Amino acid sequence: MSGKVSEARGIAPHNVADLLEDRGLIRLPSVTFTPRRDDGHEPPLERLRRRGIRSLSDAEVLALLLSAGRADGGDLLTAREVLREGGIAGLLRLDESYLHRSALGASRAGAVLAGVDLGRRLARVRIPQGRLLSRPDLAANYLILRYQGCDQEIMGALYLDVRERLIVERELYRGALTGINAEPREVIRQALYCGAVSFILFHTHPSGDPTPSGDDLAFTWEVAAAARALRINFFDHFVLGSHGRWVSIRARRGSWY
Repeated sequence: MSGKVSEARGIAPHNVADLLEDRGLIRLPSVTFTPRRDDGHEPPLERLRRRGIRSLSDAEVLALLLSAGRADGGDLLTAREVLREGGIAGLLRLDESYLHRSALGASRAGAVLAGVDLGRRLARVRIPQGRLLSRPDLAANYLILRYQGCDQEIMGALYLDVRERLIVERELYRGALTGINAEPREVIRQALYCGAVSFILFHTHPSGDPTPSGDDLAFTWEVAAAARALRINFFDHFVLGSHGRWVSIRARRGSWY
């Protein structure tokens, strides 16, 4: 018998194959195994590859973010703990202080904040470059991502040019839990300053209920009167609540012109 065969005696079959491949005598096919968790479910990254991002739960998406794509059972437990209080909407309330108070550590907490802000920026990109007033729902969805979850009442406006393109977004007032002391003249002054032809006013309700109050309606009529006097198109006033809810005062009350 040849020396090569005698060398292989006593070697396990898979080691013989490795030996022959090392010597260039055969070529073994590459095999990829999909890891499974103890509960029999695919890891999030594998399901993402097979079925797409929409197949993942909120916790699995967050786990991928926390683990730089290598989510395992421990990462899923951590993600579920992060979401336990306010769910996915609760992430919108996070700010820079989360870096210092989170049990995740600054690096992973920073990844969460970055992911949330990336979502806001993507919503901003979706606002049309023209004819914004024909898709006010996109503007409202962007504003919800931008301001939902704030524990203070915030008022601002989107100022538009003659082609209904966004010129600038302005935060005009920020108040305490009990409300803000806003003045219609500041809303109009900013419109004149940036040369806006139209604008959308918005403010938040920290309670989460977007139902306009009597004060909201009275302020809206004052702004409408001031805008009409200067021939500026006051398109709408959005009240932003929680969980993606918002109310158009104009749609609810009818035109104020």
